[in-house]
Amino acid sequence: MKNYSALIGFLFVCLSVSGQNKKWTLRECINYALENNITVKQAENTLLINDQDIIASKGQFLPSVSGSMGQRMSIGFGIDQTTNEVVNNNTIHSFNYNLGINQNIFNGFRTLNLYKQSFLNQKINNLELARIKDDISLNVVNAYLNILFNKENLQTAMSQYSFSEKQLKQVKGLVDAGVQPKASFFDAEATLSRDVQQVTIAENNVDLALLNLSQLLQIEYGGFDVAIIDIGNPASELLYSDIKPILNFALQNRVEIKIAEKNIENAELNTEISRSGYLPSVNFGYGFGSVWSESKNDFVKQAFFRELDLFKGHNLNLNVSIPIFSRFQNKTAVAKSKIQEDNSKLSLDQAKLNLESNIQRAFTDAKAAFKAFEAAKKSLAAQDLSFRNTEERYNIGTMNNFELEQARIQLINAEASLINAKYDFVFKTKVLDFYMGKPLTN
Repeated sequence: MKNYSALIGFLFVCLSVSGQNKKWTLRECINYALENNITVKQAENTLLINDQDIIASKGQFLPSVSGSMGQRMSIGFGIDQTTNEVVNNNTIHSFNYNLGINQNIFNGFRTLNLYKQSFLNQKINNLELARIKDDISLNVVNAYLNILFNKENLQTAMSQYSFSEKQLKQVKGLVDAGVQPKASFFDAEATLSRDVQQVTIAENNVDLALLNLSQLLQIEYGGFDVAIIDIGNPASELLYSDIKPILNFALQNRVEIKIAEKNIENAELNTEISRSGYLPSVNFGYGFGSVWSESKNDFVKQAFFRELDLFKGHNLNLNVSIPIFSRFQNKTAVAKSKIQEDNSKLSLDQAKLNLESNIQRAFTDAKAAFKAFEAAKKSLAAQDLSFRNTEERYNIGTMNNFELEQARIQLINAEASLINAKYDFVFKTKVLDFYMGKPLTN
């Protein structure tokens, strides 16, 4: 028995030491996860890429400017300009420079639609980031409540150990007095051993729950702990009496619906971009440049800069390109874009069906969880009364140790069922709050 007491004492010391560390609140856990989660950071980087895409799409409205210069040397046959004879081993040096400006005037509104699409992609990715944050927040709440659930189970296991320890002392006194047989002491000792095992299992479950949340937050597990939230006795006020307000709000505000709607807009823009292939394109170009060349057979030789000045010139061009036959490329591009539009609309319908199904299930689960919680409370009250009655009869010798242990096991099961039902009900109501857009930290 001293070994058991030492083990339980050690567990209490571990709990007290962990209590000296920082206690993370639910709000702190959610905020930390949203700020540091790798998936969130990747989604934020995607938005930075969208910013660059917008800048690039704006640039398509501006003219392109390019410049070039080059030096060339040609060795081979040539014409002697003084004798008009073909000469061998003629060497010609040349240099040229050019500055060009090119401006698209019209390309079937392709540039304009690409510009609109870059902003639309940014909106979609913003909504996707919000969806990721919602999922992470809900996962953190679930992991946090799981810790509280396991801690409450641990407290129950410790209370049962304390009861068994007192029971062992009482049985020992009765055995020593000759009131109870020696076998009763062995039974009580075995019960205490099982309770020690249950405490160890409960402690391990707490550690695993803490590890799960720390990994979700991507922080060191050592010394990590959370603040206790007093769940108390959840009331029926947490339930929603009508599912219609939840459905209406979710269909109008949930990010998965907005993403599906924006994807339809994106598909429609892709169709307009594909149609631009049927329309003519107009481009304007301007160039300015000059050339210099020299060989030993030149009749007249000019200075380098003078010759560049003499041969400089301007070049203006206006090009109109009219598509006549694109080997069905334009036709198939538009057809595929129209099919993608239909798929996007079907995706919106599917998103609405999925959302409605999830809310219906969550609403039904919440009502069932509340009924299970109420039933568990009644069952615990009945089992507690039964156990107290069995304990009194045991103390006066009308019931044996086996019957007392059976009553105690039923009480333990009732307590565990109540704890499980309580946290299950609280989480199910949090899911409904989630669909109603309420903060999960409330």
